[in-house]
Amino acid sequence: MTRLSPQEMKHLTKEQFHVTQECATENPFNNAYWNNHDAGIYVDVVDGKPLFSSADKFDSKSGWPSFTKPIDGKAVTTDEDRSHGMVRTEVKSKEAGSHLGHLFDDGPKDRGGKRYCINSASLRFIPVLNLEREGYGQYLKNFPKEVIEKAKHDLKARIQSGEYQTAELAGGCFWGMQDLIRRIPGVVDTEVGYTGGKTANPTYEDVKTEKTGYAEAVKITFNPKVVSYEALLDFFFRLHDPTTLDRQGNDVGTSYRSAIFYLNDSQKEAAEKKIKEWDASGRWKKPIVTEVTKASKFYRAEEYHQDYLVKKPNGYTCHYYRTF
Repeated sequence: MTRLSPQEMKHLTKEQFHVTQECATENPFNNAYWNNHDAGIYVDVVDGKPLFSSADKFDSKSGWPSFTKPIDGKAVTTDEDRSHGMVRTEVKSKEAGSHLGHLFDDGPKDRGGKRYCINSASLRFIPVLNLEREGYGQYLKNFPKEVIEKAKHDLKARIQSGEYQTAELAGGCFWGMQDLIRRIPGVVDTEVGYTGGKTANPTYEDVKTEKTGYAEAVKITFNPKVVSYEALLDFFFRLHDPTTLDRQGNDVGTSYRSAIFYLNDSQKEAAEKKIKEWDASGRWKKPIVTEVTKASKFYRAEEYHQDYLVKKPNGYTCHYYRTF
């Protein structure tokens, strides 16, 4: 087991830290994945190691994600848990030692009889369509072709119907923002690009001159049943410093500005309200300078920028999750 340092766990929310490091239990029926039926794998929210597959997930009626087995025999370990006046079997991730949940013997009899009852806060879900791009391509072979085709069809249908929604946010270098936003439960897909500028078809070489008016931004597809637009903005104001004008860490220039590009009047109203709330909260000691601008054309950035910190895990980033 490799224990991560507090600095290495700065991507965790307060609840994720409370559950994985302090053995807390989240509320049933009020967590991200208890009712998730999509195809994909579940990884340790701490270190990203694969833990469970959707193929082994079942509805236990308990209100927590339940699985019949781990994704492989080396993914988890168990310990005796004598807390709370009872004897239970605790489930932990093998590599990071994260508290995941508990193991019971009341699972489906035709599937081994085990129930791995797991906290959503211990997990991050990787949809089957994102496995390759997020470095888990070896698990694609576990999903039949028809499952993958259905996932493609469902994603397109959900976007077209409005079941899934879109947000466009800028908060400095889009690498760091994307890497943290992708971890938010309810975020289905992300891509980095350029928006808010003046010229057509900008390239990174154009944007970095700071003469085009473009901001480095993240286009986010999200499930509002899991994470609302307002909640997404709350994450946004924790992932970067919204009080520094045209700057984030060592990156300086208008392309690194803090900005919310709204796609409709409802998003504009929510953004303006959230800025007032965060200013009034005093969590940031200086005024928030985030601009709220009507979205214009979003240009997808070059492929080498997409999922950059997945490709280069030790790459530069100044972004982290603030618990205040």
